[in-house]
Amino acid sequence: MKVLVIGGGGREHALCRAIAQDPQVDALVCAPGNAGIAGVAELRPVDQIDPAAVADLAAEVAADLVVIGPEAPLVAGVADAVRARGIACFGPSREAARLEGSKAFAKEVMAAADVPTARAYVCTTEQEAAEALDAFGPPYVVKDDGLAAGKGVVVTEDREQALAHARACGRVVIEEYLDGPEVSLFAVTDGETVVPLQPAQDFKRVGDGDTGPNTGGMGAYSPLPWAPPDLVDDVVRTIVQPTVDEMRRRGTPFQGLLYAGLALTSRGPRVVEFNCRFGDPETQVVLARLRTPLAGLLQAAATGRLADAEPLRWNPGAAVTVVMASEGYPAKPRTGDVIEGLDEAAEVEGAYVLHAGTRRDEQGRVMTAGGRVLNVTATAPTLRAARDRAYEAVGKIRFTGAHYRRDIAHRAIEADQG
Repeated sequence: MKVLVIGGGGREHALCRAIAQDPQVDALVCAPGNAGIAGVAELRPVDQIDPAAVADLAAEVAADLVVIGPEAPLVAGVADAVRARGIACFGPSREAARLEGSKAFAKEVMAAADVPTARAYVCTTEQEAAEALDAFGPPYVVKDDGLAAGKGVVVTEDREQALAHARACGRVVIEEYLDGPEVSLFAVTDGETVVPLQPAQDFKRVGDGDTGPNTGGMGAYSPLPWAPPDLVDDVVRTIVQPTVDEMRRRGTPFQGLLYAGLALTSRGPRVVEFNCRFGDPETQVVLARLRTPLAGLLQAAATGRLADAEPLRWNPGAAVTVVMASEGYPAKPRTGDVIEGLDEAAEVEGAYVLHAGTRRDEQGRVMTAGGRVLNVTATAPTLRAARDRAYEAVGKIRFTGAHYRRDIAHRAIEADQG
């Protein structure tokens, strides 16, 4: 099988790493990729959000399966263009991707499917936003209706800050605050059958103790020792399957990866948001634990054969990933700095480095090329050991202005120890 992966971040490096280990795969191409992905896949240039360009590339490389990583190409209709060429594609259509592309649309679908979520108002004027904020009271939750790379949400006690965010976005969804810890659950689906992966938890705020602005994600871990044992079954039954069924009923079946961002409230799981692709950086820890070959699973979903797939197999133990970010991230990331210590980090037992925002210069040196630069990932028999290995590897890496959270998975480990 020849696989083409679209994207160039840490999620795509994790996907490529897992796909390359699948014995069915004899060729792997990634477009555009990054300096780390070059170690496991052939890199090709492409405009990710140009449907025709991606479809042309898929045909040129004779791909048997195209896997689309980021949300923007999906919302742009890239999956539709690839499938129109008769090439299997893992990723929802433009219409189905509206579940992430429009939070208002997602709320509409959830209401029709009786999926539990926060009460919300869609607001297009400052007056509507002000009235919605007053209806719910603090903490205020204001979400840009469109794509915002994980940074379009403001949660604050400050009404003026909430109103300013609504004013800046234009069209927003303002909703009630959901209490309880947040969980990410991915489900692979062919539009009918749903196969859930293991849950993970990520860390959105830039600073320790969940301080500072929202980011695309600063780290993640899996499994969740504190989660209810029936969590996955419960979420599939009450949230994921009803959503997939409703999308099919509408004539826009959702085929690909449905990501349910959840709050485990005192009233049970509630949807915070839906995404239409693998999450970043949760993918890094979930795939680190997945033993089932990934390419075969994604191909079964892309070709409507998921009901015939074998039950998923998982490695025992745990995985932790720590994001190393560039100076100024998330506001104004600095780029162009040399990264040192990658080989030393890879020597740490159970650890490896996934590249997110990197490139090679003319001398072959690995350079920073984005806000989130590296995902330092480690596996071990226990969550504590995986965390220790990840941070040991982080300590080997150096670049100007590097910063990262030091509390990834800390609270879960302390709670598990009683």
